[in-house]
Amino acid sequence: MRKLIAFDDDTFDKLKQLARDRVATVQELADEAFADLLKKHGIPIDLKDALRKSVKLSEPSAGKTAASSPRKRKP
Repeated sequence: MRKLIAFDDDTFDKLKQLARDRVATVQELADEAFADLLKKHGIPIDLKDALRKSVKLSEPSAGKTAASSPRKRKP
């Protein structure tokens, strides 16, 4: 899907320079930036990411089971 995003001239010049320095395109920089933003807010990027997150939520935490077991005291 194609969408337009507006940048001021100074910001766009800096993005173009960063893209040149990294031998990348502005589109690749944008893809990376949006992926980082989604990750920061816990939103899965793709199906694989969504499935990983789903498995983590459905697994019982190992720390909870160990903490709930009673400790044996030494006499």
